[in-house]
Amino acid sequence: MRVARLHGSGDVRVADEPVPTPGAGEVLVRVTAVGICGSDLHWYEESSIGDAVLERPLVLGHEAAGVIASGPRAGTRVAIDPNVPCDRCEVCARGLPHLCPDVRFLGHGITDGAMRELIAWPQGRLVPLPDSIDDVAGAMLEPLGVAIHALRLAQLRPGDTIGVLGAGPIGRLLIRLALVSGASAVVATDRLPHRVEAARSDGATAALVDGGREIDVLREALRGRPLDTAVEIAGDDDAVRTAAALVKPGSRVVVAGIPAGDTTGIPASLLRRKGLDLRFSRRMNHVYPEAIALAGRIRPGEVVTAAHPIDEADRAMAEAASRAGSKVIVRPTPGADA
Repeated sequence: MRVARLHGSGDVRVADEPVPTPGAGEVLVRVTAVGICGSDLHWYEESSIGDAVLERPLVLGHEAAGVIASGPRAGTRVAIDPNVPCDRCEVCARGLPHLCPDVRFLGHGITDGAMRELIAWPQGRLVPLPDSIDDVAGAMLEPLGVAIHALRLAQLRPGDTIGVLGAGPIGRLLIRLALVSGASAVVATDRLPHRVEAARSDGATAALVDGGREIDVLREALRGRPLDTAVEIAGDDDAVRTAAALVKPGSRVVVAGIPAGDTTGIPASLLRRKGLDLRFSRRMNHVYPEAIALAGRIRPGEVVTAAHPIDEADRAMAEAASRAGSKVIVRPTPGADA
C-alpha cells in the first residue's frame, strides 16, 4: 500500500509499505479522505508540536474518513475518531478522555496517522456515516468537532456576540457554528486577506490583522458593544490580546490555537483588570453525534479548497503550508464521491 511519511521538516516521502495487521478489537479501514490540519503543519514545518518532537518518520493525518475493509462491518463508510484513550485512568473516569495522559492519537508521537491507503484502528472509534455525508465532509467532522468543543467551552448563549480570532478552516467552521447556535453577531480576524473574505462569506464581520488597528474596526462594527465571549484559533499571541481587548469584563476567552514552539504570552494586566476566564481547548470530547447532526447546516466540506492523490502528498503538504487556500485534503484511495 502507498504511505506518506514525514522524515523531517518539509521532507515528505511516499513509498510502498506492508498492509498493517489489525490487533485485538481492530479492523482494517481503507482511507478515502484525510485533511491536513494546522497541527500537521507544525510537524511539517518544525518537526515538532509543543513539547513533542519527531523521533522517527511519522505518518501524519488525523482528520479522516474511510470504508471498513475487514470484519463483519466491511463496506461500512465511517469517520475515523483519531482519539483512543486508555479508558482506565481517573481522567477518563471523569469524562475527559481527550485529556487522557495515555491517549493514543492518529499522527502524533509514535502513532502513525491516516495519510496512507489502509490503517488498522479500533472498531469502537469508527463512526458510521449517513449517506448524506460524503467522504470529504466525513473527514471534516473532526475539525468540526474541534469547533464544537471550543464553542462549548466558550459558553455561547443565544443572542450573544462572539469573536473568532483566526479564519482558517476551524475558524470558518466556528463562525458557521456560532451563527447556527444563535449568535447575534460574529466578528473575525486573520492575517491573510483571502481568509478574511472567506470569513465574511461565512457570515462574520471580519477585519484584516493590521498592527492592532483591527480592534478599532471591529469595535466600530459592534457600535462599541463588547463581545460576550471569544475563541482564539490562530495560534498567535496577538490574537489572544485582540480577544481580551474585545470581550466584556468577567467573560471568557477560549484559546484553541497552537503556537509555534512551546511558549505563548498573554496580556496579563488586561486579563487581570477585566477578570477574564482564560480556558484552553484541546481536541474534542464526545462530539461526533452532534457533528453528524449539524453537518447538513454547517456544510463542513465547503472549507476544502484542494485535493490531491496520495502520491502527491508532498505537494499537498507544501500547498497547505503556503496558506494559499483553506483546507487541503489527500485522497489515499478514491471514494464513492471521488
